[in-house]
Amino acid sequence: MSTRTTQTIVHFSSAFQLPDFEASQPAGDYRVDHDEEAIEGVSYTAWRRTAAFIHLPAIGVQGPTHQMVPIDTADLEAALRWDTAQPQAALMLETGPAAARMP
Repeated sequence: MSTRTTQTIVHFSSAFQLPDFEASQPAGDYRVDHDEEAIEGVSYTAWRRTAAFIHLPAIGVQGPTHQMVPIDTADLEAALRWDTAQPQAALMLETGPAAARMP
């Protein structure tokens, strides 16, 4: 069975914490590696994700160590959704719900 690793960059606008992290991570861009294995079909090849790893610290941040930490992609997606919703929530706090709905 063949395998591959794909890389993506995710962006957090504010500090975030994933389950199993001891401390929150600062806002920034983070590289995520996705390990996948091929599922061979008769006329197609599909890929199934088998593992994901986030690189710490954020891209461009200098630190004494760099590490790849295994993560659950569902937890990462939930954290990204929460991060995306924060500007909308802050606007509602500052101006009220009616102003947040205005384009």
